[in-house]
Amino acid sequence: MIFKELLKELNLQINEVQEEQFNKYYNKLIEVNQVMNLTAITEEQEVYIKHFYDSLTLSKALENKNITLCDVGSGAGFPSIPLAIMFPQMKITIIDALNKRINFLKEVISQLNLTNVEAIHARAEDFVKTKRNYFDVVSARAVANLPVLCELCMPLTKKGGAFVAMKGSNASEEIKQAENAISVLGGKVKQIYDMSLPLNMGERSIIYIYKDKEGPNKYPRLFKVIKEKPL
Repeated sequence: MIFKELLKELNLQINEVQEEQFNKYYNKLIEVNQVMNLTAITEEQEVYIKHFYDSLTLSKALENKNITLCDVGSGAGFPSIPLAIMFPQMKITIIDALNKRINFLKEVISQLNLTNVEAIHARAEDFVKTKRNYFDVVSARAVANLPVLCELCMPLTKKGGAFVAMKGSNASEEIKQAENAISVLGGKVKQIYDMSLPLNMGERSIIYIYKDKEGPNKYPRLFKVIKEKPL
């Protein structure tokens, strides 16, 4: 399949077991999507590129793959499940506020026999009470605008770790909006990875925010407050 060849552009090699895991994941996604709104993208090649390949572009920003990673607001499992398939050495935690999605992800994890990922029904502002300054990397993919994401994700990130936001092509504008939030929460934008998806399927930016100090414990605030008055 073209997916196997495309992964070489990310310096990734996929084995037969992983290929079958992606196939099972795709089939489960399409099956459950008929009764639950998981994705508007259902054509096989588009799912493989706009969801699976796109998720794996995050690996370009991660030199070390032997890490703890928290995926906030994972939805149907992006980027967490593709990362878990390709990098069994990663220890991945998925959190999402919608229990129906978490139940779907638990089924996927079980059917794919993934032992390096867990799915937890939680909001970031509650989860941080037990996991503040904990994860090597925290990821979020197109969940909300960057100032909001920073407040939800950076408190979960350990000092010396990184919050990595996966965005469309308007990254520079969002970074301007988030300058204060990034600073208050102890971070610095270290790098922006701009890339095009294969077959002209879209432009992407990965914003790598290094956390060089721990932010105030009063963050994150309640989600409705964050939305109404972002930092």
